Amino acid sequence: MGILAAVLSGFVVAVIAPWLTRWLGDRIGWVIAILPLSITAYLFTFIPAVADGEVRQYSLQWIPVLDVSLSFQVDGLGLIFALLISGIGTLIMFYGGAYLQGHHQLGRFYVYILMFMASMLGVVLADNLITFFVFFELTSITSYLLIGFDHNSEASRYSARQALLVTAIGGQFLLVGLILLAIVGGGWEFSALVDQADVIQDHSLYLPIMILILGGAFTKSAQIPFHFWLPGAMAAPTPVSAYLHSATMVKAGVYLLARVNPTLGGTEAWQYTLTTFGAATMLVGAYLAIQRTDLKQLLAYTTVSTLGLLTMLIGIGTEIALKAAMVSLVVHSLYKGALFLVAGTIDHETGTRDIRILGGLRKLMPITAVGAGIAALSMAGIPPLFGFIGKELVYEAALDMDTWAVALAFIAVVSNVLMVAIAGITGIHPFTGPERETPKHAHEAPVAFWLGPLILGALGLVIGILPGLVDARIISPAISAITGEPVEVTIYLWHGLNVMLAMSAITVALGVVAYVFREQVRNLSNLTWELGRVGSEAAYDGALVLLDIVARGQTRIIQNGYLRFYFLTILVVLVVAAVYPLATYGDIEIAGDLNDIRFYEWGVAIIVLLGAYMAVRAQSRLAAVAALGTVGYGVATIYILYGAPDLAMTQILVETLTVILFVLVLYRLPQFATLSRPSSRARDAVVAVTAGALMTVLVLIVSNVQFEPPISEFHAEEAYPLAHGRNVVNVILVDFRAVDTLGEIIVLAVAGIGVYALLRLRLWEDRTEQ
Repeated sequence: MGILAAVLSGFVVAVIAPWLTRWLGDRIGWVIAILPLSITAYLFTFIPAVADGEVRQYSLQWIPVLDVSLSFQVDGLGLIFALLISGIGTLIMFYGGAYLQGHHQLGRFYVYILMFMASMLGVVLADNLITFFVFFELTSITSYLLIGFDHNSEASRYSARQALLVTAIGGQFLLVGLILLAIVGGGWEFSALVDQADVIQDHSLYLPIMILILGGAFTKSAQIPFHFWLPGAMAAPTPVSAYLHSATMVKAGVYLLARVNPTLGGTEAWQYTLTTFGAATMLVGAYLAIQRTDLKQLLAYTTVSTLGLLTMLIGIGTEIALKAAMVSLVVHSLYKGALFLVAGTIDHETGTRDIRILGGLRKLMPITAVGAGIAALSMAGIPPLFGFIGKELVYEAALDMDTWAVALAFIAVVSNVLMVAIAGITGIHPFTGPERETPKHAHEAPVAFWLGPLILGALGLVIGILPGLVDARIISPAISAITGEPVEVTIYLWHGLNVMLAMSAITVALGVVAYVFREQVRNLSNLTWELGRVGSEAAYDGALVLLDIVARGQTRIIQNGYLRFYFLTILVVLVVAAVYPLATYGDIEIAGDLNDIRFYEWGVAIIVLLGAYMAVRAQSRLAAVAALGTVGYGVATIYILYGAPDLAMTQILVETLTVILFVLVLYRLPQFATLSRPSSRARDAVVAVTAGALMTVLVLIVSNVQFEPPISEFHAEEAYPLAHGRNVVNVILVDFRAVDTLGEIIVLAVAGIGVYALLRLRLWEDRTEQ
């Protein structure tokens, strides 16, 4: 029960966040931070059990008929992600309150970000596939709200829509993939599907399942060619950027890959696909980052690069690769969260994020400079920071590959060289050199701004020096969950003099050179800037333009403003859609026999048909109304003949009222005019006759098909014993279907009140004019 409470508590607090904001004012951030801090403390209690190989589970039936339950589990993989989400979420909550201090929509910010945090916790702790998907899509919706927080900005609206469309389309692929996975695997729980890995991988649907699930993961975690949406999300406020791009949403796709790895991983298709896309994303992300001059854009593209790295390592799938993936996951969350917070602090205090006009802030913002420096060193992989261990493990994993070892190692080195340079640009450059003039005179920010970077930077330093704090307790259980079998790993700061150390030294040396000559490197990389015009983002924009053109054309055709064409379209589509099912239905048995129809029933039917014909051929509106009335009274006669006098009474009353209303309104209108061409009338006649014949055939067929015993017998037998009424229809209306009848009464009452209000308004306007 505690797991469910931890997941859903964010939604509960989000509901009252606006009122708390009005009550607490500027202190709201510190108070809201108590929630994620409490969740973090609660999750820490699972570490000993999870480290011993236990998996804590909780399940609550949700949709029993579909075998869907709110089932959650805390294993090594879910725990490491949940700790990052809640731990960094704690820092984001009080940072956000300071960053948006005085903002008139601060309460709305906390509503969105608390819902987002809860959704992410649901993603990483869910065991049921459908539960996982619901939370997975909730992250897309809440991130859309967060990215578009400044809804008055066109850039924010565009970026929010872009992120939602890309990730939601991927989500639809994921849903189909998860359903197929459950069908093939025979279960709806991730934990149960692990035992069916051989069955799933040998199935003919394995490849479609893998492609569909990768579609959801790649769009969410910004893998090529879907990488373009993530940098655009920088339109969000910095607290949102720090949270989304350090430990939460963009890691959801990586989490999904790790979660299904025991079920889908280990095949050549899995390994080659993830390794290829991951390596390409890692290299392209780092290359695009070096072109940017905005701090947040620089950090966003390096996030793309790291997501590619994590995908590549999961694709490699060896124990050392998964070890590198989990270490890199923690490393990235710590330094990227710190650097994003620093970027927001710099922007808040100086009024700019442009690295070309930043410098010399170390004297003005000394505490922030310390946090930024530690995070940058970890990003660059400098010992004794945890980032150094992660970088060496990445090189070891690349060299451990049976194939592509040299290519992957080369891509890793080139990407990390650029990452070293970017670490210097984002974490060192703004604080070194001579002090420069900025739009605002900088000074050290309040404690809520620099506390987060200091904590994250200190964690990277402490864990780097003492990796034993996390290897057996957190990293090993996570790897065990990814492989599906127990794994024990040990992490060392010093691996000795080896190839990986040499590669690290070369990486740092070349990275420092790239940092020193950063302007030249940026100018050189900008030579390919024009290629972006034909890239995936251009394809996305082109697809939206094409969609708009198609939508406009479709609207002109379908939504043309003529009611007769709307009816015509509906009937034609109905007829066309029903032709194939009827043609392939097989032996069609039609209920009833024409010989059983009595002569007076034929008479009533002929009168109804004549009335309908006269309504069509009438030359005046009153004659048409009278003819329609004949049809209505004929239907009422049929009700009487078949023993339903109450329905007949209702039909007669409605028909009489309708005729009277039509007469009162239509007699003021001019005579009918022949406005349509003979060909149009012939077309309408054909469609009308065809649709009428179709409905007749469908009714006769359906009347002869019965899947369940008729409920009419129950109503007839139980009307008096249960409801003490002999009129079965009345009993149905006021007892068996009382709620439905109440709803109809409410609808009529609301409509009557609306009509009365309109009449009163008209009278009031008439009096005002007088």
